[in-house]
Amino acid sequence: MLADYHMHTSFSDDSTYAMEDEIKKAISLGIDEICFTEHVDHGVKTDLNCDYIAYIKEFKRCKEIYKSQITLKLGIEFGIQVHTIDEFQKDFNQYEFDFVIFSCHQVDNKEFWTQDFQKGKTQQEYNEKYYEEILKGIKKYDDYSVLGHLDMIIRYDKAGNYPFEKIKNIVTEILTHVIAHGKGIEINTSSFRYGLKDLTPSKEILKLYQELGGTIITIGSDAHKEEYVGHNISYVKEELKKLGYKQLCTFEKMKPIFHDL
Repeated sequence: MLADYHMHTSFSDDSTYAMEDEIKKAISLGIDEICFTEHVDHGVKTDLNCDYIAYIKEFKRCKEIYKSQITLKLGIEFGIQVHTIDEFQKDFNQYEFDFVIFSCHQVDNKEFWTQDFQKGKTQQEYNEKYYEEILKGIKKYDDYSVLGHLDMIIRYDKAGNYPFEKIKNIVTEILTHVIAHGKGIEINTSSFRYGLKDLTPSKEILKLYQELGGTIITIGSDAHKEEYVGHNISYVKEELKKLGYKQLCTFEKMKPIFHDL
């Protein structure tokens, strides 16, 4: 099974990639299944969030056209902050998704990539606050499938990688909660194009997740452009085997489906 479970098209504000073109690219690469996960980030880019109605309409059209060539799943990426949870709950209740990524792209409406969130904080403060926001969020919101790019703060940490041991306790608490509630985590292959030295999340986090009993894992390219569709997914599958994992997941109607690696 070759599946890409984190993909963006022109229905996300940071991509101009047509859904149909993305499907054709995936087919050309021999990918069996893809899940579109368009951006919704309440509190930050309200006017730029995914147009659900247009998105779902185009998804259904493409699914009918390409149903004999590839499996398509309808997903969404919620960029959740604690104070926006009620808005995301309304969205989830209104639409039927196969898969929902719980991501943290900003805290207190301050984004990481602009350094607004990190400004005025020590490395310890912004790292701890990032994970605290995720922990508080998953304790209040349960309608998601996996945590997206769990340690993505590393991408934007100009001070370098914060020692894992210093955030291990809170990451353990996050993963313990995730596992207890039947949720999973994703491996996001954008780590390669960001030039990171480790996977996202790190191998330390992946080992910890497994030690705690975690089994639900998806792999996604986080593609916004043609060249990133399916990027290094086969490589990551091999890395998972090395770490002792036996299966990965796809989803249908918010339920995990396990596939042997």
